[in-house]
Amino acid sequence: MPLLLLDSDIPENAGDLRHVTDRLYGGGEEHRLRQELLLGIGGVRALSLWSSLTDAPMPTVFHTNEGHAGFLGLERIAALIGSGLSFDEALQVVRGSTVFTTHTPVAAGIDRFGVDLVRSYFAGDLLPGVDVDDVLALGAEAGEDAAPGVFNMAYMGLRLAQRANGVSRLHGEVSRRMFNALWPGFDPRDVPIGSITNGVHPPTWTHPELVHLAERSFGTSDTCAVDWKSDAVTDAELWAARRQMRSLLVADARRRVRAQAAAGAPGAIAPVWVESLLDPDILTIGFARRVPTYKRLTLMLHDPDRLRAILLHPQRPVQIVVAGKSHPADDEGKRLIQRLVEFASSDDVRHRIVFLPDYDIGMARTLYPGTDVWLNNPLRPLEACGTSGMKAALNGSLNLSILDGWWDEYYDGENGWAIPSAANTSDPEERDRLEAQAMYDLIEHEVAPRFYERDADGVPARWISSIRHTLTTLAPELSADRMVSQYVQELYLPAHLSQGRLTANGYAGAVGLARWKATVRAAWPSVAITHVESGGLDSEPQVGDELHLRAYVELDGLSTEDVAVQVIHGRVEPDGRLRHTRIHTLDPADQPHDRAGAVSPDAHGAGAVEYAGTVTLARSGSFGYTVRVVPRHELLPSPAELGLVAVAE
Repeated sequence: MPLLLLDSDIPENAGDLRHVTDRLYGGGEEHRLRQELLLGIGGVRALSLWSSLTDAPMPTVFHTNEGHAGFLGLERIAALIGSGLSFDEALQVVRGSTVFTTHTPVAAGIDRFGVDLVRSYFAGDLLPGVDVDDVLALGAEAGEDAAPGVFNMAYMGLRLAQRANGVSRLHGEVSRRMFNALWPGFDPRDVPIGSITNGVHPPTWTHPELVHLAERSFGTSDTCAVDWKSDAVTDAELWAARRQMRSLLVADARRRVRAQAAAGAPGAIAPVWVESLLDPDILTIGFARRVPTYKRLTLMLHDPDRLRAILLHPQRPVQIVVAGKSHPADDEGKRLIQRLVEFASSDDVRHRIVFLPDYDIGMARTLYPGTDVWLNNPLRPLEACGTSGMKAALNGSLNLSILDGWWDEYYDGENGWAIPSAANTSDPEERDRLEAQAMYDLIEHEVAPRFYERDADGVPARWISSIRHTLTTLAPELSADRMVSQYVQELYLPAHLSQGRLTANGYAGAVGLARWKATVRAAWPSVAITHVESGGLDSEPQVGDELHLRAYVELDGLSTEDVAVQVIHGRVEPDGRLRHTRIHTLDPADQPHDRAGAVSPDAHGAGAVEYAGTVTLARSGSFGYTVRVVPRHELLPSPAELGLVAVAE
């Protein structure tokens, strides 16, 4: 599949349309909407044209990252309507073959447009056969906090995709809570949003020095495929490689600072102190980011005197290299950078801390490998994943981070340090103080002592052990190879199979699924659990005890094949919620039927269906359960898909 690039700056377009692709950010609400219309609708049309010109098949699976390309689902629906399907039937095909990835853990990060603006674009013939009200319904917000008159691109993305994920395990949990309103009646744990943690491309981000060491020691350039804990490479060799990477960072930083001084005063000689800027034998901490507020660029400055003492410690000095770039319209980000620059310009510490402007990929390729420790201190849980620490880890750098994003699931106590989070503190200033104090303590009492603890050969054996552990166990997990493999196995292949089942035999699967959903939605208000009987448990449940259940369910004409009756059971916490839950499905009990899906009337309700089953306890102690009814269909990957559930009172 080729990479297709879309550009609106062509002579055939009117003047205002030629500027649609002229910037990445900014330009106003309508400018952004036009960009997303071009990316989504124009993207599918470009693929269709490419397919017709090359005789290549169209993709069977579409993947939208955030809502930016979300309108591609509407273009696909329009094409299917043109082939004879209804909107609802076409929607089943599109949902079954679309993957949606959310990348933000905050509502403010989602693209939202005014309904009237969206209506103005779809009320005409942009998408023949697609009614504008159907479009607006896809983007309508849900729940108590829904904003009227707003079209939410993430909500549309989730409604157009049957499979969705966040970009780290923690972000998946945050996303399930964030979008819970789309699945009313279901707990966040049941919301059908999974997670696949981001990865990075090792050949791009692994330093040549480490690659050459792998080639000499293991006979391969694949640094993620070897056992760095083996005797094939000595501590001295690994330490020498790490020092060389640090030396190259020091040289690059000095060069950049000299160039910056020359740009500010053409013809002038760079200050003498630049030649002592940083030291290739000093513990080096790196920090490079965009500079939104939640990244907390200046948390390290919370106690300037404490930081100064750490930088200038007589036996265990530390140096910090910071690089970053703020959004042109982000005045607060610019202020944070200015504050850091002012501190770094102080005569006593300017050789120990430096801010490198114009952060780009060229700088990053030297910065990540050249640091011993990578610092990350976002406001948990606002880091969806983050990848800078991954790039550092690929080169043997250890991470010092708040347990957020990818670090929350990969920190193991040996590959770096976790900064304790004070996320439960309601006062933002107090939270910053506590987390900054924890960061200083870790650097001063754990990070620096381990780095400077040397053996008879001048090698920090304990530190090298952590490097070996990081390269062997963490680097392969952070590779984009792992990430892509997960997407293929967990999302793309299931979506491809769904697409095949929905489109086979003239879209019979999609037509049948749309009809079934309509039937279930119409009947659901009358679906209810009328009675639950239980027995078998003592007052103090033990492992292996059995809970016997019978539930009586009114189905209002639905078949037993249309629903699943489930027992959700687990430990009861002090707040009354169930934790560590499991699901057990009850089966229809043997009883005389008078029509498909219903039984003879009895005391439990006219036509109530009896379900029965036994739950075997897997743990002792506090135990609780609830019984629910959910829709069931072979083409639904999640029982929560329709957002319909009936729970026993």
